[in-house]
Amino acid sequence: MKAKHQRLILAVVAVVALTGSSLLAMSALKDQASYFYAPGDIARQGIPAGAIRLGGMIPMGGIVHQPDGVTIDFTVKDETGTVPVRFRGITPALFKEGSGVVAEGSFVGKTFVATNLLAKHDENYMPPKAAGTEHVTKTLKE
Repeated sequence: MKAKHQRLILAVVAVVALTGSSLLAMSALKDQASYFYAPGDIARQGIPAGAIRLGGMIPMGGIVHQPDGVTIDFTVKDETGTVPVRFRGITPALFKEGSGVVAEGSFVGKTFVATNLLAKHDENYMPPKAAGTEHVTKTLKE
């Protein structure tokens, strides 16, 4: 066999192997490709089984603290859906009404029971301790 034919066969085998591995990876990650489900996704697709991430905004007036001091009920919404959430634990410092949240957990009935909360923030986030030092940093740069 000529060297030209060997290179062609090697190239075809490499393309087939790359395509096969890509398809295998895509099928394995099919259900995990979304970072989180939005409330509208759940309204359209139904309640997913197992542990998921639920993400959206907490509307104003959407947080209710229970008398035990540890459990909170809140709603997560987007443009097309709303999901009730229950969480028992310590909330992140940025967790508040009018902000974004990603909750990890699963559904019990129609209520999402969260085991972990992640507060979302914009790209201009500054930790509370560093917020007062911004003018010092600008002065040092000048």
